[in-house]
Amino acid sequence: QLQFVESGGGLVQPGGSLRLSCAEASGYTLRVYAMGWFRQAPGKEREGVSCINPSGGINYADSVKGRFTISRDNSKTTVYLQMDSLKPEDTALYYCAAGGYCQGSGAVYDPDYWGQGTQVTVSS
Repeated sequence: QLQFVESGGGLVQPGGSLRLSCAEASGYTLRVYAMGWFRQAPGKEREGVSCINPSGGINYADSVKGRFTISRDNSKTTVYLQMDSLKPEDTALYYCAAGGYCQGSGAVYDPDYWGQGTQVTVSS
């Protein structure tokens, strides 16, 4: 049973940066999973932001392309989301997730495991 610990959220001004981390806390490797980040803003549906396949293939939602970068460490126990040039519309609760594969939309398909979420607020 994978367990995720997310960190790195917070309040940032427009144009600023944050780096989110998602660490597996039970000692299991994430090597065989596609990993990704979702977000959900108040009153909106949850959406995929970015994901990475075990092979290293990466996809992004169109809304974050060129601004966000997903990566995973060599031990494949932690996944990161570097968020630059943040906009107020990026404000949301961000979740990491693990599943079978990374879709072209930037969403992990049918995730089996979810983190608890970390809040990102972009405001002046």
